[in-house]
Amino acid sequence: MTTIAPARVALRPGTEELVFLGRSLRHSLRNAEALTMSILLPVMLMLLFTTVFGGAIDSTGGYVDYVVPGIILLCAGFGAASTAVDVATDMENGIMDRFRTMPIRSWAVLTGHVVASLVRNLVASVVVVGVGLLVGFRPNATPLEWMGALGIVALYILAITYLFAAIGLAAKSPAAANGYGFILLFLPYLSSAFVPVDTMPEWLRWISDHQPITPVIETIRGLLMGTELGTRPLWALAWIALILAISITWGAILFRRKAGRR
Repeated sequence: MTTIAPARVALRPGTEELVFLGRSLRHSLRNAEALTMSILLPVMLMLLFTTVFGGAIDSTGGYVDYVVPGIILLCAGFGAASTAVDVATDMENGIMDRFRTMPIRSWAVLTGHVVASLVRNLVASVVVVGVGLLVGFRPNATPLEWMGALGIVALYILAITYLFAAIGLAAKSPAAANGYGFILLFLPYLSSAFVPVDTMPEWLRWISDHQPITPVIETIRGLLMGTELGTRPLWALAWIALILAISITWGAILFRRKAGRR
């Protein structure tokens, strides 16, 4: 008796990515605690920096206009960090081995995690802006400048989420992935997110000026508040492109090595 092997069904481009995107989004909705914190954390941070620290930094009440772009990126980092844990969990619980037996592109699994994180973080960014408006944030951006700022935020979230996904692949456990991701979350504090760079000690000022977060924040701040942009948008896009290229390449190598698929 002859056994006929099942033929591989040809799928439309993007179908596999959409399936894993839906999987990641469903996991997010089922994890009520994590979903609630992803919404509450931006609110708490915004209120902390504007009502507790704001008066000491700027007694006129204008600190909220300065700090909102930094809060957006800080919260995006916290949200993206969960991707490292999710990917590491998939690697640890054996689900990747099951995916290996299926006629799918294994990279689609990571794409699902990344795009789902992008959606969650864009929602959190909208919450940050909304709370900022309630506590006195008054941007003077045109609709085109709003679109530009949103585009920079989305690209930044995409880049760091791919980076955290690669970290999740490299880590030996979800706990390790969480620890590695936590280290990266300190970068916004060493940038112009919360205080101007020229108020820092000289050695720290050099670090702040030459790390990727500062030009991204200054680009968003310039678009929303009308501050001078200069070459900062070019530096922001260059840093984002570099992080994205390194993260995707590193993640692809790790995925082929650990998951054994193309």
